[in-house]
Amino acid sequence: MRRRDPDCMRIGDGLPTDKPRFKDVYGYDFKDLRKETMDWLAAQDGWFLRMDGDNYYGNSPMYERISIHPKEPLEFFNMDGTPGATCLIWEHVIESNGKPCSNPRVIIPRDMIDDIIPGNEPQEVNVRSFGVRMPPSTVEQPNYGIMGMVQIVPASIAWLWRLVSPRGFKNPSIADANAGSGLKAEGVGSYWPFSTGKKVTQANMLLKQLMDSPNTLNILIPNQHIGAYHVGFMGEWLTREYLARRGGTVRKKHLVPSRCPIFGYSLDEMKIDGQYVRRTFLRPELQSKLGSEGYDAGAKILTDFIKDQIRQFDTDELDPVGRQIIRLCYEDAPIEEYEKLTPMNVR
Repeated sequence: MRRRDPDCMRIGDGLPTDKPRFKDVYGYDFKDLRKETMDWLAAQDGWFLRMDGDNYYGNSPMYERISIHPKEPLEFFNMDGTPGATCLIWEHVIESNGKPCSNPRVIIPRDMIDDIIPGNEPQEVNVRSFGVRMPPSTVEQPNYGIMGMVQIVPASIAWLWRLVSPRGFKNPSIADANAGSGLKAEGVGSYWPFSTGKKVTQANMLLKQLMDSPNTLNILIPNQHIGAYHVGFMGEWLTREYLARRGGTVRKKHLVPSRCPIFGYSLDEMKIDGQYVRRTFLRPELQSKLGSEGYDAGAKILTDFIKDQIRQFDTDELDPVGRQIIRLCYEDAPIEEYEKLTPMNVR
């Protein structure tokens, strides 16, 4: 599903416009279509899968099999499909710049996934992670790519990151010309582009969800760069392996307050298969090419951006605890103050 024709826009409200209105073209109110669409979405129980990494046949055999021979019709987005023909998830539409679209998607119902847990019963979540694309950062060219390989955060800080949901370095979901040069905010929970209503409503819901799950370990994970080092997604893979072998827990004795408070805690050591991960990946301020000076400059870029983005939520409609968390962020409060509001269950 893709709007290829720039003249195909239809206006759904009654405000002044020089574009054709939806009702004039189709003969009924847009609100009826919106309700029908939202009712359909509410009934879905599927995964919104991104396929930009699937560029050739055989790359994702399970999803290829499901999408080529589905038990029911599927929704494809930005796929180079032809009416009456099979839509192949590795064939993406070509953008105006001659390159394949960076955001091809398919919605696959959960019951089509192999070995999926059936039903809608609540499931325990041991670890909840939030990933951020980070640029290279050095003392000569400081930037916000200063997050350690894994940061352990209390629910209050995890909530702040979800409020902003920053879209970072060279994120393929950002289509504007400045996508590679700075931070963008996607908004509450990273799903705001697919939501309706008020942002503050979703903010309150996310806060309640996080506070009602005190045994879940919340972490932040960078990708692409850790300080001066290009790491791609390897930090995510290693962190997942590390935590999976430990039942999704960390020891309090291994936590040290991060130099940047909104990063929560850093690990003082990480050992996988008898080999230690270098501390310069866990605490980037120890890197010779970054150092404390470059780290602090990058931290200011990031914290100033987050402070600017969370101001829109600081209203009377926000949960009082949420307003306290935002106040801590404004004041650059230490990690201990966040923990007073949302204690971490680590020993």
